[in-house]
Amino acid sequence: MLNTFIGDLGHASVIVAFAAACVAAYSYYMAAKDQPLGATDLGWQRLARGAFFVHGAAVLAVIASLFAIIHGHHYEYYYAWSHSSNHLPVYYMISCFWEGQEGSFLLWIFWQVVLGFIIIRYSKKWEAPVMAVFAGVQLFLVSMILGVVIGDVKIGSSPFILLRDFLDIPVFKTDPNFIPKDGTGLNALLQNYWMVIHPPTLFLGFALTLVPFAYAMAGLWKRELTAWVQPAIRWTLVGGLVLGVGVMMGAYWAYETLNFGGYWNWDPVENAVYIPWLVLVASLHGLILWKRGKTGLRTSFVLVIATFVLVLYATFLTRSGVLGNASVHSFTDLGLSGQLLIYLGVFAVLSVALLVARWRSIPVSEKELTTYNPELWVFVGATVLCLGAFQVLVTTSIPVYNAFLGFIGIKSNLALPADQIGHYTKIQLWMGIGVVFLSGLAQVMWWQKNDKESLTNSLTVPGILTLLGAALVILLVRYNKLEMKPVYIVLLTAALFGVLANLSMVLTLLRRKVSLSGGGVAHIGVALMLLGILASAGYSNIISGNVSGLVYSKEFNEELNRDNVLLWRNEGAPMGPYEVSYTGQYLDVPGVPGYVNKELLFRTDDEYKAVARGDVKRGGKVYYKAGDTLEILPENTYYRVEYKEKKSGKTFELFPRAQANEEMGGLLASPDIKKFWDHDIYSHVSATPPTTGPDWSEVTEHVLSVGDTIYLNDYFAVLRAVEPAHQTAGLNLKEGDLAIQGDFIVYGEKRQYHIHPMFVVRNRMVGRVPDQSEDLGLRLTFLNVDPTAGKFTFGVSTAQKDYIILKAMEKPFINLLWSGTLLMAVGFGMAFVKRRRDTSAALPATNDEATPLRARPVQRPRQVA
Repeated sequence: MLNTFIGDLGHASVIVAFAAACVAAYSYYMAAKDQPLGATDLGWQRLARGAFFVHGAAVLAVIASLFAIIHGHHYEYYYAWSHSSNHLPVYYMISCFWEGQEGSFLLWIFWQVVLGFIIIRYSKKWEAPVMAVFAGVQLFLVSMILGVVIGDVKIGSSPFILLRDFLDIPVFKTDPNFIPKDGTGLNALLQNYWMVIHPPTLFLGFALTLVPFAYAMAGLWKRELTAWVQPAIRWTLVGGLVLGVGVMMGAYWAYETLNFGGYWNWDPVENAVYIPWLVLVASLHGLILWKRGKTGLRTSFVLVIATFVLVLYATFLTRSGVLGNASVHSFTDLGLSGQLLIYLGVFAVLSVALLVARWRSIPVSEKELTTYNPELWVFVGATVLCLGAFQVLVTTSIPVYNAFLGFIGIKSNLALPADQIGHYTKIQLWMGIGVVFLSGLAQVMWWQKNDKESLTNSLTVPGILTLLGAALVILLVRYNKLEMKPVYIVLLTAALFGVLANLSMVLTLLRRKVSLSGGGVAHIGVALMLLGILASAGYSNIISGNVSGLVYSKEFNEELNRDNVLLWRNEGAPMGPYEVSYTGQYLDVPGVPGYVNKELLFRTDDEYKAVARGDVKRGGKVYYKAGDTLEILPENTYYRVEYKEKKSGKTFELFPRAQANEEMGGLLASPDIKKFWDHDIYSHVSATPPTTGPDWSEVTEHVLSVGDTIYLNDYFAVLRAVEPAHQTAGLNLKEGDLAIQGDFIVYGEKRQYHIHPMFVVRNRMVGRVPDQSEDLGLRLTFLNVDPTAGKFTFGVSTAQKDYIILKAMEKPFINLLWSGTLLMAVGFGMAFVKRRRDTSAALPATNDEATPLRARPVQRPRQVA
């Protein structure tokens, strides 16, 4: 039975949200029209607030409806069927919510509703003009999920479309009410806890870029060309913090989930987020320059506007389908390309037009910046950030150039660089060098009066320590017979200077009992991040090299044959400083810590259920007893690999994950990582035996009595007993049924194996349940029973032993990258708190924005008789 009510409710809520956003945008515009800042038309403002509250309630109703469809497994809806499945845990259902385009737009809309409520509550005199911009943006965003067709024009893509309306397949012609029993499931790469928190963080960052943009537009509109800077700085700090953390969350997800061996691949979608963040940070420094030295206001306007427009451009890149096969992250085109272009064009044109109209009125500092002005070096640093963003933008946009030229009838052969990492890195390294050096120099100069003598004194200690530290690191690198490229030397020196110069100023401020510089702490974090990138990317060491002298397969590429180690099951192999062994396949059992050995599980006809062959326990706690039926997550297989350090004898184990996924190119592997304080061991499976299962030989029969010994595939086995079979095989035995099993002990090289083939008689029908050891490549089948002679016939098949091909890398000092990220975030947070405290302290004297202002009615001109 189709449940159309919940979809109708959700779609109706989208329409209400769109209409309410229209009313709110127009009403806020009318409330602020022809009024000075702080004066509003009370009637229009009340209507606008009410409309925005209705808009917010409708958005929450849309979210509740969509999540109810996903959580309730309503597969009559295309969104639930294409993104969810019956066996997903609830936290991955949350990921399903924003896996699709419509859900990600809805997440963005939600965050802007939350920010809109905050602005209504706290912005006071700025509410009407800022919220006019805010509601206008919401209007366009909600239109992306409207799902309304007017004639031949489609406005938005609805998440509430029925499966039968989306797919034109024969089953719906015979049964219009057909509902699939299960969905297609969540993309395996997104089944990661980072995908539960990374997208909300990233979209909150996107939403936060709107706030300073809206203040800038309100300032231009109301000719308050300087007053907007104070509130915009605080919001820009929060935006820089959240968006920066969101970007690095994505990098950490890639590091934990993907197997390319790093955390940043310069994928176009990664770039589309990185670009606006760089410009956002540059705009923050521009705003600070105006607050400090009354310079760079025009630049601040340009950069704040550019940040928001670039976020819209990133949305177009990732959701229009223009990237095609250029990115593994991009969404497919849902027919929204034209709508996205209109969205981008409207706000780009309106904002630029308003800026041009007010350009001559924007104050310009007559102060001449000299070498000893810190403002000069902050401005240069912001320029370097923008140049770095521009380089990434130009190359990432190549598919857009091709699409545009093709649209106007010109064939273009432009292509993205074959070596994207090399192309971007050679420029971005120099951007990083410039940023960390200038951050150290400007921070030192920022907190003192500068001349040649004072600047020399301030830079002497960090400069000498930088040179000594760089020299020591270079000697250690050379001592370990590693190459130190010139650009690496420059980056190392600049990053060390960035750390030490900012640290010296932070310590100086502490000695002066001045509040800590959030900027200095953030700059230290950025410098540490660059040191971590230099060490982990520049000196990543493959320790799994093939030392056997053999080619694993002619079908493998040169890199796989060269940089991987072949591990036969339960056989050790040398790998760098370790002795490693692959010891078996494991599955994830919900509710049981860690993973459970496949040998403990008897698989049933239901791929999501298994029967425990023995007790499943951890420590002293038994989670399932032998014979219990338990749920499993069969999509992923975890391969247990034991590492033993040759020198110390210390051991640890890793469980790299792999999944057979033909839709995504075959073997889908994710790494497992062992973290040490100074390096990570990063391991992933590169190849496994065919997913169709072992290629078993023809059956060889053996007639045995209890106690007999036979030789099997280079091993020998003893038939220890023939005994009644247990329920652990999932036989569901009933009265009158007969089931016996052979109890074999197979003596392997390092351990003993128990194999239990079964012979079943049910309703006078004979059945046989073979048992096998993947370790040994053996399968035994109980073929026949001769009770009078006490003889039993068993069939033996052999196959190649189980194996994996493993790649392992050592990532030195990668913790500098992650700790630097945390420190950068802390610095942004400290700066925000300091700005807010300073603003609160200044309010009694300045009667600034937080002071409640009364809205004034519209002043109508007197009529003269």
